[in-house]
Amino acid sequence: MSRELSEKKYFFLNKAALIFFCFNLSLFLCGFSSIGLSDIATAIIQKDFAKAKSLSEEFIKSNPPKEKEDKAYYYLALSQLNLDQYDLSRKTFLKLIKRAPEKSLEDKAYLGIIDAYYIEENYFAALAQVEKLLKHKPQPEMLSLVYLKTARAHFKLSHWDKAEEYLKKIINEFPDGLENHLAKQLLEEKQYFAVQVGAFIDRERAERLMQELQSKGEYSYIVETIDQTDKKFYRVRVGQLVTLNEAEKLKQRLSSLGYPTQIYP
Repeated sequence: MSRELSEKKYFFLNKAALIFFCFNLSLFLCGFSSIGLSDIATAIIQKDFAKAKSLSEEFIKSNPPKEKEDKAYYYLALSQLNLDQYDLSRKTFLKLIKRAPEKSLEDKAYLGIIDAYYIEENYFAALAQVEKLLKHKPQPEMLSLVYLKTARAHFKLSHWDKAEEYLKKIINEFPDGLENHLAKQLLEEKQYFAVQVGAFIDRERAERLMQELQSKGEYSYIVETIDQTDKKFYRVRVGQLVTLNEAEKLKQRLSSLGYPTQIYP
């Protein structure tokens, strides 16, 4: 609203326009804004995170009620995270936590901090945040996701037994949870690292990629998996490596050759 007022200077040309300006300015100062939380949410759904970040910042400046402002801070941090501004997103998530938001939003803020550390491959810091979240007793519906993120971090640190412990917690405690199927798949992973370069419904495409990699001297193979709808996927992977560092080097080499890469587990 303030931007529109600054751009439309003709509002000052007569008394009626001046009254209209003063009325809108008072609404702005009282916490009303032409931007709504739905506008920010829409930008995030559309993956326009730069726009979502800008809208969130403008919304917060409009002095909205605390509950709405808390949500705007969450959207802001989420946008920063997706713009690879990891340190900034952590600071915003932490600021939100200090504001004592509603419980579900507090849990999501902790999960955001965990994600920021995980993406930066700082797995020890991610696990430290998990401990903080568990001490705050997250809502039951969040626990399955917390356990999954914990298992993934332990996998990256080669803590195979600890990772399996959390995956089994998901399977036993949340048999109908969204993370249950993925937990079962991860339990089937071998205790080594590999780099995945493709996943196909068509086995022939997977075999062609595997043969292409083998012709380049790479140890490639196919792993069959089934999703929650019983659809079969053929995943092409390279290597069976003991350490994450070795897997990172392999990932970099394959990426330089133009392959999309992801380390498993």
